[in-house]
Amino acid sequence: MKKNNIIAGTLLLFAFCGLSSSSLMAATGTTVTKTSAAVQTKPAAYTYTPVKALDVVKNPNAYLNKRIKITAKFDKFSSLGLDYKPALRSSEKYITFLIRRDDAQNDIPLSELKNFMKREMAEKYIDLETDDVIEYSGLVFSNALGDAWLDVEDFKIISSKTKNNSKNSAK
Repeated sequence: MKKNNIIAGTLLLFAFCGLSSSSLMAATGTTVTKTSAAVQTKPAAYTYTPVKALDVVKNPNAYLNKRIKITAKFDKFSSLGLDYKPALRSSEKYITFLIRRDDAQNDIPLSELKNFMKREMAEKYIDLETDDVIEYSGLVFSNALGDAWLDVEDFKIISSKTKNNSKNSAK
């Protein structure tokens, strides 16, 4: 009888203090079996600030831990920056891509901006060609080596050479 009174008193104390039932069960030496399924929530939609890629490259510290959106010409997929420990993104899970500099007359990639995309996302865009116009958004997660390192969260093709060529050949 005393044990039941102690458990009942402990239960009231835990309820009053706002502690969980699992804490109570652990304190009384009993086990808990969860019967309800965990509820998954979708992450909240983020607000991205439109920026020019060269502005991010010129001052990566100003964009650190900020969500940004960039419109640029795609250059190529790459492995640049992968597996670099201070800003680690594994080559098994990620791939990087380069965009074109818009301040040069020749076609030069903007290697100072490290764009990381999950491989599953990148596989959807395997047909991208150099000079396709893209828009992508993400979080600048590091400024290692004085460069901006961006995790891509959203990616769109604005215009594609392949689509434009197929339209022209259909005429």
